[in-house]
Amino acid sequence: MARLEGKSLLVTGGARGIGRAVAEKCAGEGARVSFFDLNEIAGRRAEQELRAAGLPVDFLRIDVTSENDVARGIARIEERHGHIDILVNNAGVNAYFDPVEMTEAQWDEVFAVDLKGAWLCAKYVLPGMRERRSGSIVNIASIHASLTIAGMFPYAAAKSGLVGLTRSLALDCAPLGIRVNAVSPGWTRTHLVEEWFGLQPDPIAAELSVMKVHPLGRIATAAEIANVVAFVASDEASAMTGAAVNVDCGLGIQFST
Repeated sequence: MARLEGKSLLVTGGARGIGRAVAEKCAGEGARVSFFDLNEIAGRRAEQELRAAGLPVDFLRIDVTSENDVARGIARIEERHGHIDILVNNAGVNAYFDPVEMTEAQWDEVFAVDLKGAWLCAKYVLPGMRERRSGSIVNIASIHASLTIAGMFPYAAAKSGLVGLTRSLALDCAPLGIRVNAVSPGWTRTHLVEEWFGLQPDPIAAELSVMKVHPLGRIATAAEIANVVAFVASDEASAMTGAAVNVDCGLGIQFST
């Protein structure tokens, strides 16, 4: 039996990148997967391709920054599957701003997706989890939550907030049998990273320079992040809650204190 057999799982930002890899991996592990995304074209394409591979997935166009949207989307999943066993809060945006030049509207937009969206989804899945006294929430954070570099404002702040939210929810939910953990990727080969390499004056040299600072000599794939998410979400990780697991090809251990 696959380790997620019979589980109902929701992943946000599931149309591309890590979110899509999580949807594919967890559906392959036996879960009935629903995924939210704001990009309808990419969402429908991912749904079609994953279904063509025989995987039980459903796409819903949902804006995770809207409480009404989130409530509507989770209600539809609960109507269809009865409940949600696992929530993977993956939706997020990269943000690189000067702290003086950044506008209030830009700040609100970043934190609405990266932090508020995770809280809203948790808010609406937790009543069912509390009633059943079981459940697993996995928040996709970043190694920037614990170490960062210049030019990452306010991304590091948002991801630090997500790890703090993870700890708080883990403490509040533990007596009810609900686990809450974070997975913190480092550099991961997604379309956003590939686009970044492509924008550099010398894309090949830029990629080589990134590889050189990783002890494993490479960066992670989205599938490798999804493998860890599937484990943390599953009952195999039943003793884990409040953890933040780095998946970064060893980058962070060079700066550990």
